[in-house]
Parts: sequence; structure tokens; C-alpha cells
Amino acid sequence: MSIEVLLVDEDVDVLEIVGTFLGQEDGFEITTEDDPETALDLATNGDFDAVVSDYKMPRLDGMELCRALRDNDVDIPFLLFTAREHDDVADAAAEHGVTAVVQKGTGTEQYSVLADRIRDTI
Repeated sequence: MSIEVLLVDEDVDVLEIVGTFLGQEDGFEITTEDDPETALDLATNGDFDAVVSDYKMPRLDGMELCRALRDNDVDIPFLLFTAREHDDVADAAAEHGVTAVVQKGTGTEQYSVLADRIRDTI
């Protein structure tokens, strides 16, 4: 069984790197999108098991994207993958319906942590 993940970040380079590492995880199928409004349409009308989104994006940030999905009755796990400190976003993330916050870091271990968190939420 594959895990269908929608990965959202306005930075195409970040999408490529994160998508590549997650795609190497056993059973993961990754769809990437750099426009959060398009991602909202994809997640609302698609068949994803989880959404992983950056926090800071133009027009629609990660928390607003999550709230919009919840307002559209999309109740799949939503993970914020952000460089912001966990404590800075945790309370607001919970209020917006975010399932988990995963800290971006240096090195490749962050991708294993992200993959594990995705598995834990499904």
C-alpha cells in the first residue's frame, strides 16, 4: 500500500529536495505543488493520505491552507514542515487543525523524521 503525499512549498528547489528524499522512503508516492491555491484544489479533490506544507508562503500560508482544507471537510493529516521554531507555531497550528509540526533542519535526518511523522499520523 502506498502513502500518497501532497508536498507544498513555494520554493521549487525545496520541493525537489524534499520530494526526492521522501520519494526514496518505502511506499511513499509524492506529488509536489508550488502554488498553495492549486494545492488546495488538489487536496480537496484528490485522494491524498497526507499534506506536508511549508509555513511561510505567499497568498496562502501553511496554516491558512490547513484551515481552508478543514473548512472544505478534508480531514487528512496535515503536517507543517517549517524552519520556524516549534514553540513559535505549535499553538496556532493546533488552532488551525494542523496534525503535526516538523522542524526543517540541516542534514538528511530531517527527512526521515518527517517520513516517520507522516506514517505516525496515517
